[in-house]
Amino acid sequence: MEALLKEDLCEGLRDPGVVNLIVSIIIVIGMLISYLPQHVRIIQRGTSEGISPYFVLLGTTSATSAFANILLLPKSRQDVACCKELEAFHCAAGLLGIAQLGVQWISFTFIFVLFLVFFRYNPTNDPDNEELSEEAGDSPRWQTALLVASLTLLHGLGVIVVTGILTTVAPQHLSTWANLLGVMAATLAAVQYIPQIWMTYNIKHVGSLSIPMMCIQTPGGFVFAGSLFARLGWAGWSSWGIFILTATMQGLLLSMAIYFEIQARNNPKPLQHPRSHLHANGFDDDVPGRYENHPEHFAETPERLQTILDRQESDAAAETAPLLRPGGIGDPHRNYDSTTRS
Repeated sequence: MEALLKEDLCEGLRDPGVVNLIVSIIIVIGMLISYLPQHVRIIQRGTSEGISPYFVLLGTTSATSAFANILLLPKSRQDVACCKELEAFHCAAGLLGIAQLGVQWISFTFIFVLFLVFFRYNPTNDPDNEELSEEAGDSPRWQTALLVASLTLLHGLGVIVVTGILTTVAPQHLSTWANLLGVMAATLAAVQYIPQIWMTYNIKHVGSLSIPMMCIQTPGGFVFAGSLFARLGWAGWSSWGIFILTATMQGLLLSMAIYFEIQARNNPKPLQHPRSHLHANGFDDDVPGRYENHPEHFAETPERLQTILDRQESDAAAETAPLLRPGGIGDPHRNYDSTTRS
């Protein structure tokens, strides 16, 4: 009887439906693409300025809870169990809903990593540049970044430990734990954008926050919620409800970001000095930036190479992003041969 029941439950995965399959694949790819502008913007600007640390904390813990929630739902566990009876294609098609939340979790976790790597707790001190000094007052402290990192890691570890214990000792309570994680994810998602909206409103510009990412994700969030609803039905409210809340809040943040961006373009502020901290040490601007892996390519003479190395040494000493210090990305103490070309 159990074998027949399992076969009936797995039969639906053998015919996933062309429309639902195509939509699910598009959502997985679209979700991955939607986060890329945010990753690229942080890396290109070399700073996570403008991104609220509490937004990162709430977003990462919400994504972790949502991913754990869908993994532990009875329907998802049944789909995973059915993979033993199905071909690889049908198994992969049936697990696309789980893959969607997995991609979202990985992508937001990478934002968390970039936020820490490019976090600058003390912008360059330039007394002649008032705008730079004002931004320094808005910057979060390094203790805040440390707190965000610690709480995020503790939350992830806690989810793993509790899930492991319940799986081993009391598997009958996994559904309750899954729903609790869903409620936790929905609660965190509901307030996730509040600190970011507050920060963006106060600093009056988007900083390293990506508008293209939000333009893709805001409508995509509603589509994703519909896809999950089609797969899980009303029983999966704790999964698809998260994305309805998130998309609504993100739409509000997007509207604010676009408004400030338009205001900035219509009323540009004159810049008295270069904003980049790379040239704040008095060296000329026509030499490579900090941590250039091959500064010898910019040097025609040994004296010129030494000037470049001195600049990199000065930049390293003034580095305010702890994870970008020498030994992380680049090493200004490296010995270079000015006659060698790679």
